Amino acid sequence: MGVRIGNLLNRVAGAAVLATMLLVLSTGLAIWWNARQDSRPASDAIVVLGTAQYNGVPSSIFEARLEHAIALYEAGVAPRIVTVGGRADGDQFSEAEAGRRYLAGSGVPEDALLAVEEGVDTLESMRVVAAAFDERGWRSAVLVTDPWHAMRAERMAEDSGMEAESSPTRQGPAVQTRGTQFRYILRETAAYLLYRVTGESVAGAPGIG
Repeated sequence: MGVRIGNLLNRVAGAAVLATMLLVLSTGLAIWWNARQDSRPASDAIVVLGTAQYNGVPSSIFEARLEHAIALYEAGVAPRIVTVGGRADGDQFSEAEAGRRYLAGSGVPEDALLAVEEGVDTLESMRVVAAAFDERGWRSAVLVTDPWHAMRAERMAEDSGMEAESSPTRQGPAVQTRGTQFRYILRETAAYLLYRVTGESVAGAPGIG
């Protein structure tokens, strides 16, 4: 009897390990597939997720997102661009304000810009943007972020009450090498599964907590 129970427990444990491995693999593949998509439906706003800025100057990752948002705006995807992201301790500018200033300096009209100066991670950013959308009667958004971050950002935006699709960047440090891409996919797989299980976000990699 003891041997049978032991064998059964071993089989259950093996099945659990296999199921976990399959879940991780399928999530990673979904992130990879989603990163290759580019959705540009007519929307209420283009939302640029913030990341590092230095005294008001966007980092290279942030600049790639902002340039992509400008291209979407000029293509008529949405009549406005929303930047989001708070201010770290000691910073003079928030991520949202640094993004807004960059866009204005690139020729996007001031009345087409909205800076939501809150959000320390993706989940909080999506919640404060959703609140700003509600105040203005907006519903639909095209999210601009790095390719590997797109699936989690979409899920968090939808859970916050927005109708969201994503148009990821195709340039910048996040997509330069296969090694970089692989590391981002691994991190996003863990972050996405953590969110689905706990409802919490995670911070760590530049601008995609």
